[in-house]
Amino acid sequence: MMVKKAKFDRQEVINKATNLFWKKGFHATSMRDLQDEIDMRPASIYDTFGSKEGLFKEVLRNYTDMGLAKIRQCQDEDDSLLESLKALVKSQVIATQANSANSVCMLVKTLNELTEDSQELVDITKAHLMEFLAEFVLILEKAKTLGELDQSKDVQVIANYLQIQMTGLRAHAKIITDKNELDGMINSMFKHYPF
Repeated sequence: MMVKKAKFDRQEVINKATNLFWKKGFHATSMRDLQDEIDMRPASIYDTFGSKEGLFKEVLRNYTDMGLAKIRQCQDEDDSLLESLKALVKSQVIATQANSANSVCMLVKTLNELTEDSQELVDITKAHLMEFLAEFVLILEKAKTLGELDQSKDVQVIANYLQIQMTGLRAHAKIITDKNELDGMINSMFKHYPF
């Protein structure tokens, strides 16, 4: 018996669906929208992903993996771990500013959209946000080991601060359009508490 081969690139489909869900949100994205964007009929979407929710779970994983890859890329491009974190914040706040649909974090946008009726998706989204927090903690612990960060600093406090500031700045970048002003805010953020 021959196994039927998929006529699509799964990762390409997930990437396209990620952009669509990120732009429109989970509830506002209809099956018709998905069909048009990823070029798959609803029956194929259900066969492949189980449901719209199943596809969205893979999209959330994909978005998180892209973010974690960006963190690693920033570390590879900078000798200083703290400077790599600053570069990350600038890339997420300033570089994404032009694309207003995607300038806010998809995970934060999802948490703001979903209610307890979608508790499983809420829990998954929170878990993905915690992955970023855990990654920040690892980087900051390493910065302590390398002498870039004072041993007395609480890395959990700094990691929380980073995530809160980055989330707020991404939203603020919709109001403040001056890239130099945003750049100054980020530089100031790294000069002051809790670093």
